Amino acid sequence: MTKSTLIEKLNWRYATKKMDPSKPVPQEKVDQILEAIRMAPTSSGTQPFEVFVVTNPEIRAQIRKVAWDQAQITDGSHLLVFAAWDNYSEERIDAVTRQMIEERGEIPLLKQYYENLKATYLPREAEVNHGHAARQAYIALGFALAAAAELEVDSTPMEGFDPNAVDEILGLRERGLRSVVLLPLGHRQAEGDWLLPMKKVRKPRENFVTEIS
Repeated sequence: MTKSTLIEKLNWRYATKKMDPSKPVPQEKVDQILEAIRMAPTSSGTQPFEVFVVTNPEIRAQIRKVAWDQAQITDGSHLLVFAAWDNYSEERIDAVTRQMIEERGEIPLLKQYYENLKATYLPREAEVNHGHAARQAYIALGFALAAAAELEVDSTPMEGFDPNAVDEILGLRERGLRSVVLLPLGHRQAEGDWLLPMKKVRKPRENFVTEIS
């Protein structure tokens, strides 16, 4: 079976350990990755997260200190911070409803759908809703990783950081957001990355996929 270009690019990508500070990612490629994130599917179309693109060297240095001193944060040219809603609220869901009506027109079933959504989400504990919102951000993270690979931009998804500290550095709590995952973007420094020469390891299909006919 012939591999698609996307599969070839996914084989090319790896969690880059050493990025070259002298090779910034062109803005047009960053914009394409951000557009892939924006186009990612989310539950009920709510898009319950925001993405912060951090290029400021001082701020990235602060984040590196609370992220296990991972060098990609400062050696890459861009740091994406995915920040999920801290909770669903009537105002947030109403804003989604308004945009849907503005762009699709007045549809009675649409408005009722989001009223039902509020009846389901709003009584739940904030932590449950934040967890749900964070999972939507992770769907978008997958789109970002695939888009970066297609563009031959190196990236490293990171959960190894202190979310409370990052929230404070970026002022996220005041905006009703909580950081959930980091994604530095850059270009690999081949001679300095111990992981690059190693074979990509994944479970074999027969141990991973179960087909139910």
